[in-house]
Amino acid sequence: MKKGIQRFDFFLNLLEVLMLKADKQKNPGLFLYQNNARTPLFMLEGLSKMYTEIHNRNKFSKLKEHFKLLEDAIGAIDYYDSLAKNLKSNKKIPAKVFQYLQAQSREKIQHLNELLNEKKWIDNNNARILKIKKKLAEADWQDEENEMAAIQKFYTKSIGGIIDFTHSTAYHFDNMEEDVHELRRKLRWLSIYPQALLGSVQLATSKSKAKHLSKYLTETIVNSPYNKMPDAAENNQFLLLCKNYFLSLSWVIDALGKLKDEGLQIVAIKEALQQTEGIDEATAIKKVYQLLGNKQTKLPALLENAASISQTWFREKNLEQLVIGTVKNL
Repeated sequence: MKKGIQRFDFFLNLLEVLMLKADKQKNPGLFLYQNNARTPLFMLEGLSKMYTEIHNRNKFSKLKEHFKLLEDAIGAIDYYDSLAKNLKSNKKIPAKVFQYLQAQSREKIQHLNELLNEKKWIDNNNARILKIKKKLAEADWQDEENEMAAIQKFYTKSIGGIIDFTHSTAYHFDNMEEDVHELRRKLRWLSIYPQALLGSVQLATSKSKAKHLSKYLTETIVNSPYNKMPDAAENNQFLLLCKNYFLSLSWVIDALGKLKDEGLQIVAIKEALQQTEGIDEATAIKKVYQLLGNKQTKLPALLENAASISQTWFREKNLEQLVIGTVKNL
């Protein structure tokens, strides 16, 4: 069996187990959310994004949309549910804000349940996954060497697209979702692809160590399980990434994630206040800062911090140094 279909099968089998269990639940959407179905969906979406570019565009772009639809739906649940949990200990937050966030979470779960039924992800015949497996079996997969060359080209092109995105914003961020969250999404795919490729991507230590990277090599980042590549297993062709530059990528994703979460918390409370109290945006945002206290960093400052972090990291040309190249065997 070719490596490409093996990768899809691995994550499809994980998802299939969850779907079969979800089908027996009263609330399948909630079950999938609570049992981390988002992870295999991320991997399948990442593989589909990649193979859209290096294989059959029509076939894999359709697969990508199927996986993305579910992943987005679970992400929407996570957004409201996580915010409600994070704010629970803050006694200053009005009960109606919690109630609004919890109601939104329930609404998103219901939306996911509708998708699961509409797209036939959960039924007695397991129709959706069987259909996907049939489509994959019909694909004309490349041999390992040619495929790895195409993967390197795709990964390098993805890096170029991210650099172009930062140039388009000129590191001036106005919106937490459209600027910070979007940049982080793009960067995060660079860390998801290696996990999805099941050992075909490995990290290599450079002989010459760039001094500027030391600030990114924190104990948390270095020891993170997300920065450990899957075992090389039976792969014979590999894409090598420079370890310390990859760790710096992980650091900037984490740093932007913390700022993004803090900013979107402000946005969500503002939304809840506007919907429950019928007040305008300016009044709502002022009330948010009163509720969160003097220690809460304002949105403009969070955006400025994100821009500063991004500008420093990108101007160090860290992405340009990430890819070493492809090798046969290790």
